[in-house]
Amino acid sequence: MPGEAVVTPEPSNHVLVVDDDAGVRFTLRETLRSLEGVSVDVAEDGEAALRMLAARPYELVITDLRMPRLDGLELVKRLQGMPRTPRVIVVTAHGSERFAVEAMKAGAYDYFRKPFDVDELLAVVSRALEAVRLRDENERLAGELNLSRSLVFASEAMRRLAQLVQRAGSRDVTVLITGESGTGKERVAEALVRASPRAKGPYLRFNCAALTEELAEAELFGHSKGAFTGANRVRPGLFREADGGTLLLDEVGELAPPLQAKLLRVLQEGEVRPVGEDRPVKVDVRIIAATHRDLRRRAAEGAFREDLYYRLNVVQLRVPPLRERPEDIPVLARMFLDRFSDRFHTGPLKVPEDFFDRLRALPWPGNVRELENTLESLVALSSEGELDLGLLPVPDAPAGGEGGGPAVVAPASGIEPRDDLPGAGLKERVEAYERGLILDALRIAGGNRSEAARRLGIGRATLHDKLRKYGLDGAPDEGA
Repeated sequence: MPGEAVVTPEPSNHVLVVDDDAGVRFTLRETLRSLEGVSVDVAEDGEAALRMLAARPYELVITDLRMPRLDGLELVKRLQGMPRTPRVIVVTAHGSERFAVEAMKAGAYDYFRKPFDVDELLAVVSRALEAVRLRDENERLAGELNLSRSLVFASEAMRRLAQLVQRAGSRDVTVLITGESGTGKERVAEALVRASPRAKGPYLRFNCAALTEELAEAELFGHSKGAFTGANRVRPGLFREADGGTLLLDEVGELAPPLQAKLLRVLQEGEVRPVGEDRPVKVDVRIIAATHRDLRRRAAEGAFREDLYYRLNVVQLRVPPLRERPEDIPVLARMFLDRFSDRFHTGPLKVPEDFFDRLRALPWPGNVRELENTLESLVALSSEGELDLGLLPVPDAPAGGEGGGPAVVAPASGIEPRDDLPGAGLKERVEAYERGLILDALRIAGGNRSEAARRLGIGRATLHDKLRKYGLDGAPDEGA
């Protein structure tokens, strides 16, 4: 229709053409642009290509073999060490096929000859991009299957995390897992280990906040007999016990400064020095660190070694808080209800119609752990197969601090779930409570319904339905 906006879909495949001949770069770029969903960038040699690859990911690299400074063969070799290796197609002159074969042995996917046939070129590129799509799809499915053995989820945010876990797990790199308390960082670490080539090796865990500095040093690095009072025998330490496997350092932000220095030595040199011994011992351990702290900020403040932060932060995986993935709450809740009804022998539980909406409306500053504990209490105190929704927590303003969720103001309307409507039934009290939550979310958001819906953990359409239900659809909608 005239005047109707045409939306161009975002390219899903990004291709980098590398050639020192400007004419070849132009021809390849214009030819490849005929493929749907493909964007093309160009680089004049291998060094320029590496700079561009460091700045953004590419699914496919097409490179000439003979170039100044950094040739195509060396570029192919360099790309194999990247965290996410793109498919590579090499271009070779007629009669130089042996160089193309050498490049394929180094990791190239395919090759074609110059002068090239357009149909042949497009066929080779299409095959390579399809191989990338299949690789990503297999990686995504494997990641979801792997992570789902530790965590239950339905959100896109967790699906993306699952794919990154699978990708990082298969590469022997140090991983820093960040996220608020109760989000499931230890479960993510377990999934990383399962995806790792070290999966059959030892997997040990250490809570860096659990022991004093002296005891933590002995526990991690080991000690000789008589090294300190009470050291009646030799202890190898967790690093040596985890040799060939993985060590999870939970709450690594709580590690004492002297131990931070010793941990840095392990990461740099691959060796530990037990307490009371003079000579270091070589170890081969993959380290996964987890923290609810903002280590970058703590390093800037001098509370955590900056060099250690960068050593730990080779790959960072952030576990999103529950309020950022409210679509996970119903599937988690169903799992917990089944688990605890079996444990407490309550039989099938009658779940109120708006139960999951009520759960989604709560802030859950304690994340999955708080949700689990709350549902355990609900099931344990259920009466005649019914859940007492009056036992659900009342939103209030949680104390601030690192890793904490956004402040949620208690209802100003004075509506409480149990006590302020004497004589009313459960349904009426729940509805009054929910109405109060909605009114306060709108007040805090300044009338912005999109923001209010975000704070409540529900969709904008769901909020509109509830506004109509409670006769609030005339409320102002500012900044929508």
